[in-house]
Amino acid sequence: WNDVGFRNPDIKSPNIDKLAREGVILDQSYVQPICTPRFISLFFKHVQNYPLKARSHGVILPQQAACAPLNFTYLPQQLKQLGYATHIVGKWHLGMCKWECTPTYRGFDTFYGFYNGAEDYYNHTISSELFYAHVNGIDFRNNKDPIRSNDTYSTYLYTLRANQVITQHDQTKPLFLYLPFQSVHQPIQVPKVYEDMYKNIENKGRRQFSGMVTAMDDAIGNVINTLKKTGMYNETLIIFTSDVSAKHYHNSLKLNGGWPKYFGNNYPLRGSKTTIYEGGTRAAAFIHGTMLKKTGYTYSGMMHAVDWMPTIVSAAGGTPVPGIDGLNQWPSLLNGSESKRSEFIYNLDDLPPPFCVGHAAIRSGDYKLIQGFPGPYPGWYKPPQYDGEDVVEDKRFNRTYGDYQLFNLKDDPNEHEDLSLKKGDILKQLLAKMNKYREDMVAANFPNLDPKSSPTNYNGFWSPGWC
Repeated sequence: WNDVGFRNPDIKSPNIDKLAREGVILDQSYVQPICTPRFISLFFKHVQNYPLKARSHGVILPQQAACAPLNFTYLPQQLKQLGYATHIVGKWHLGMCKWECTPTYRGFDTFYGFYNGAEDYYNHTISSELFYAHVNGIDFRNNKDPIRSNDTYSTYLYTLRANQVITQHDQTKPLFLYLPFQSVHQPIQVPKVYEDMYKNIENKGRRQFSGMVTAMDDAIGNVINTLKKTGMYNETLIIFTSDVSAKHYHNSLKLNGGWPKYFGNNYPLRGSKTTIYEGGTRAAAFIHGTMLKKTGYTYSGMMHAVDWMPTIVSAAGGTPVPGIDGLNQWPSLLNGSESKRSEFIYNLDDLPPPFCVGHAAIRSGDYKLIQGFPGPYPGWYKPPQYDGEDVVEDKRFNRTYGDYQLFNLKDDPNEHEDLSLKKGDILKQLLAKMNKYREDMVAANFPNLDPKSSPTNYNGFWSPGWC
């Protein structure tokens, strides 16, 4: 929330800022509190739009025999039916234990990037510490082919590939380019030239993180220039959002809800990635394009990640399928009219403690109800300026399933005043709505780690083919 220049002048992101201010800034655009469930929200049609209906819990680990359900229709598959060329450059993180789980089997013509998450920006190995692996493996592919690293910063590589996709595109066909940059996910790594742009920040982690944002901003500017050189810019709809997105001529960019532990920031919003407070779920987002009839303003309508799929399909000239969780917001965004959404689920998770992610919350109108554990970062975190200011997980904040928090987000967007003891009637109404959603929950699929996944079986690479 607070890691883009149009919200925080201490961040140098002139390309993002220009697009946002020329377009429409989305002030109430929501995503899931962690990676994999948000990607599921973005891409799938049918009633299995909310991750609670897709057997999703947490992120998919590289050693798990799990992936986004194969019986779902994926966004690029629907766009291909409309004649689109479809490409993905960057992060996948929807499972990879067998080839059928991977991008080129799910509707993308090409894939250049990595299957999992939190990998090194230079050598593309996944940290064994982060994913409980005993072996570091490389995770980098060109379509199905593994790629050995040349130690080039990944933001540079993904920019080159995105530009290649655009310049080589047959402009007699429409284009969907999904560009989920690795930036600014941990590990915190950036070329020194970008770190040195923030010498005023003494905290090394925050200084490097800020440099990562600027490096990504330069990459976005580079891609925009390529769209202009090829004559495609004025026909391009750009959608930018933390963690999930879709630039749409269709092209796409990616970030993540800020995680103070790794120097991201959401201030003045409460909480962090992994929590179901606003800081973990309310995204920095905007849309930009000459086809928009009203621009240069901030749109206050409510939007959720599940809305992007029907919205993009509608913008592409298709008809969204009826009876899904996602709402077609294209008419609202096109004309600046009232949002169709007044309610959504932040998260519902049926796995027992120990918790790593906030478990249950709903918003209806101005009110938000949290049930049970909200996540391990419950505070309000200003950007750290000095070494030693690093944020650590608050393990003492272990609420049980029986606890409630209620907020009026219109009057209290930063969630300071818990109204659960004052507004019992509203609490009961929201809890009844939440329990109605629980009726549609599918048991989470979070299998044990499988040794057959080891990169030692695949020449040092994390690879499909073992489940």
